[in-house]
Amino acid sequence: MSATGAPCNIAAALPDMAAREPGRIAMRCPGTRGPDGLATYDVALTYAELDARSDAIAAGLAKRGIVRGTRTVVMVKPSPEFFLLMFALFKAGAAPVLVDPGIDKRALKQCLDEAAPEAFIGIPLAHIARVVLRWSKSARFRITTGHRAFLADDTLARVEADGANAGPQLADTQPDDVAAILFTSGSTGVPKGVVYRHRHFVAQIELMRTALGIREGELDFPTFPPFALFGPALGLTSIIPDMDATRPASADPRKLHAAIERFGAQQLFGSPALMRVLADYGKPLPTIRRITSAGAPVPADVVARMRELLPIDADFYTPYGATECLPVAVIESRELQSTREATEAGAGTCVGRAVPPNDVRIIRIDDAAIDTWSDALVVAATVIGEITVAGPTATDTYFHRDASMRLAKISEALPDGTTRIVHRMGDVGYLDADGRLWFCGRKTQRVEASAGPLYTEQVEPVFNTHPDVRRTALVGVGAPGSQRPVLCVEPKSGVDATQWPRIERELRDIGRGHVHTARIDTFLRHPAFPVDIRHNAKIGREKLAAWATKEIGR
Repeated sequence: MSATGAPCNIAAALPDMAAREPGRIAMRCPGTRGPDGLATYDVALTYAELDARSDAIAAGLAKRGIVRGTRTVVMVKPSPEFFLLMFALFKAGAAPVLVDPGIDKRALKQCLDEAAPEAFIGIPLAHIARVVLRWSKSARFRITTGHRAFLADDTLARVEADGANAGPQLADTQPDDVAAILFTSGSTGVPKGVVYRHRHFVAQIELMRTALGIREGELDFPTFPPFALFGPALGLTSIIPDMDATRPASADPRKLHAAIERFGAQQLFGSPALMRVLADYGKPLPTIRRITSAGAPVPADVVARMRELLPIDADFYTPYGATECLPVAVIESRELQSTREATEAGAGTCVGRAVPPNDVRIIRIDDAAIDTWSDALVVAATVIGEITVAGPTATDTYFHRDASMRLAKISEALPDGTTRIVHRMGDVGYLDADGRLWFCGRKTQRVEASAGPLYTEQVEPVFNTHPDVRRTALVGVGAPGSQRPVLCVEPKSGVDATQWPRIERELRDIGRGHVHTARIDTFLRHPAFPVDIRHNAKIGREKLAAWATKEIGR
């Protein structure tokens, strides 16, 4: 229970907002299109409607056996149905299962099999895939958002109608109850189901509110659907963008700007790939007062160009974290820009200071499991090690992935006799003399050369300063301990292949300017890097390493 006596549940904010501000718009969604091809945003839900309709859906689901603890796959596009359904499931105390829709289909089936869901709610196309690809065979309840129950047991519309007038629905969820299972993007391996408890969601809301200065009543433009769920809990009005959320790098900036301008959006959340889209478009964003970008480091040139498009007093935050723990630390772009020279000299990327009450500590790099915490694990200040965090949003387990859990979690005994979970971020970095956290790359993507380790975020920014280079990726070829460091290079669009010999020579000259980058003597041109599904920003270095191995072996 919360301090107010309400259940520990992010949906508990809905009846409160509905009582205080019933007519306030909770969210607007793209609807029909006008003659200019732009969405009219003629679909809207007030807080009173979102609360009452999610109550009705929760009651209708209960009549079909979807109740507290029921694991329920949700495959619904960003729409009123998605948000109504998610809040209904939270109110019911059921556990939504969310999987990134763009991951490899075999991996997606594995995720769904691991989750062993008892219910499956999706759009008609998802149900066709469920039948054809034999997804979620364990599901006993199947509901479609379509107009008729094709390949399903019922429609969401009938579920809502059956629960109409049932009154408030809010299960007495406890802090440790499972709230959801969120499968990661799997950008560095097979996706894992992160178990979120209700206390994790509630803590995230409070940490984001305080760390980012979010105020009730603001107009939010969230381009990543799961973050839109936080809007109602924060008392925001969310404007759902007209875009494919799984492909932010392909978003149409004209459509984004049209919605931002029409409603005067004040806050924007987007991946680094979406930030680049807006930066390349180059049109000012005069109403935006706060931008938050996460998922991967935002390139320094993108940060600089975005700042030029924002009002002088606007903030641009880049929180650091992961699905398993977010936010861990945060930095504002002005401070980030002040560290740009150090980053481009190989210091890593500064991700700011830990968000209180998170406890961020750096431990020695170890690829094995660590069962019990010891202060002897902690390395000295400025020494690169693995980043760990303990705090209210640090999740404690993966669903049906005991081996992964042992590698990522450490049990720490506290002086008061209790224990807490320390999450290993799987990232390497260090704390500087001022207590700021610097990110140096993924632990699994470090290159273990004979002369010592090299870290992606201490190498790539050095070479990314070349004017003809879009991005670079450090990979290792060979066995750890004697790996050959290779720099894969993706030139900017329009740079002809005939220019590669010149670019390679100039990259070698840049590398000689720093001790660690001078060790790299193999440069390979690549047409287009593989990137992650969720944010279109994390480079698939494992795939590039396999490609580089073949290229060198030719």
